Amino acid sequence: MATMNVSLPSEMVDFVEREVATGGYSSSSEVVREALRLLQRDRAQEQEKTAILRREVAAGLSAAAQGDFSSRSALDIAEQVARE
Repeated sequence: MATMNVSLPSEMVDFVEREVATGGYSSSSEVVREALRLLQRDRAQEQEKTAILRREVAAGLSAAAQGDFSSRSALDIAEQVARE
């Protein structure tokens, strides 16, 4: 495994040390690896949400270009979503 030196603000150092002290992790490296895994997961979810949004916008634009419009207002749709 490669080694990397990282500088952290004192608040983060304290947090990492508390996580190790409470027994949740056996080393500060484990805490940092877990944090990076969570960041990777969050980024992947963000990319997936963006892809879904782009797909839905493209579908809406395509439908609009074909003259396929809903008679419901945005407020009607929002109220339906809130009820569901």
